[in-house]
Amino acid sequence: MSTDTGVATREKKSNYEAQPSRKKINPMLWWFLGPAILILIVMIIYPAGYSVVRSMFDNQGNFIGLETYQRMFSLSSTKQAIQNNLLWVVAAPLITTTLGLILAVLMDKIRWKTAFRLIIFMPMAISMLAAGIIFRSIFQQNPNIGFANAAIVAVQQLVGDSAQYPGARPRDVEAFTQEADNSIVSNQSIDAGEVAALPLVGIRQDAVPAPEDQTQAVTAEAVDGGVSGTVWLDFARGGGGESGVIDEGEAGLGGMEVELLDTSGNVVDATHTDDDGTFRFDGVEGDSFTLRLTAANFAKAPTGVDWLGPSLITPVMIVAFIWIWAGFAMVMIGAGLSAVDRSLMEAARVDGANEWQVFRHVTVPQLLPTVTVVLVTLTINVLKIFDLVYVIPPGQSKEAGTVVAVEMWKQFGNYNYSMGSALAILLVLMVLPFMLWQVRNFRKGN
Repeated sequence: MSTDTGVATREKKSNYEAQPSRKKINPMLWWFLGPAILILIVMIIYPAGYSVVRSMFDNQGNFIGLETYQRMFSLSSTKQAIQNNLLWVVAAPLITTTLGLILAVLMDKIRWKTAFRLIIFMPMAISMLAAGIIFRSIFQQNPNIGFANAAIVAVQQLVGDSAQYPGARPRDVEAFTQEADNSIVSNQSIDAGEVAALPLVGIRQDAVPAPEDQTQAVTAEAVDGGVSGTVWLDFARGGGGESGVIDEGEAGLGGMEVELLDTSGNVVDATHTDDDGTFRFDGVEGDSFTLRLTAANFAKAPTGVDWLGPSLITPVMIVAFIWIWAGFAMVMIGAGLSAVDRSLMEAARVDGANEWQVFRHVTVPQLLPTVTVVLVTLTINVLKIFDLVYVIPPGQSKEAGTVVAVEMWKQFGNYNYSMGSALAILLVLMVLPFMLWQVRNFRKGN
């Protein structure tokens, strides 16, 4: 009995003494871990630690403690940057992930899904800098440059009733009166069969048709039982000519809305001028009419929306981000969709669920881990966004569209290393919770 106890004790002691040898790290591991640890120290730990220390000293090297952080949060530019970062975090990742989810589900149901996925993912191949230049060009306010405003102006001109000639005024101020709303009314009555002449001047140069697009103004023909006339620009390039008379080289003003009024000021008829400036009213009964060029003729020509102005610059940049990253979200969620249990979807359909119910109660819950990873990844990218915010806003909108990363770069560019380091620490603190969340998801196998 004692012999067995002694043998067991010796075996346990032997096992206990042998355990430390199994916990030794293989020296070969250091050859693999060493370079990674060195890079981690040099590229991450040292810069982060130095930034914390540097933020507590002013530019002259004097220790000021947390004074830089107090001053940082008192700056209007920092407040605007934090506000914009919050707007980015709330809008961009959520919209991009939702759009990626919808696209992934829809692409799974179409025949040419590989080609469509490639097209939507293609913006990821473009650098953020190039994408910023593209979107700045698209949203230029000048409709001759910006595609967005060119489309808006085209629609406005399509649905508009008349051409715009801002700044126009009558040549003969005795024969015509320009009202407060800029409409022009004739002071003299006109009878059926007469021909009216309406010479205009003062039209803004950018509203005058180019020489190659101008049509020579002509005198309208008299109409029996009707009223006719000509509206033209009483000015020829190079000068010369007779005032109030249609001369060679003077352009007709096409698209002008002309109204025929009775003696009580009621509109009898309305028409538009031809390219040569002529117009006519047929079948007019009665005499003593007056003519009116409506105020719409002299309204400022449509120029579209100031997309790159201070009020819209951040939404425009968010749209650019969504355009770039929607393909990434679609591909990631599509990969998760391939692992979804299709039998559960079929069972739900057999039980009478429609496609929306299947999507909401079966597909989305199974994709939730993948969607969460995509959402957190996009949030991290949004918090440190720099390229788009640096490239897209023009000078007058840079302050309105700034974010923390851009403010940090500006401070370092102005050699204010203390404030730049403080903003760098702020940016790290903003990103850190989402990074920890992402690491936690990876450890859980999500």
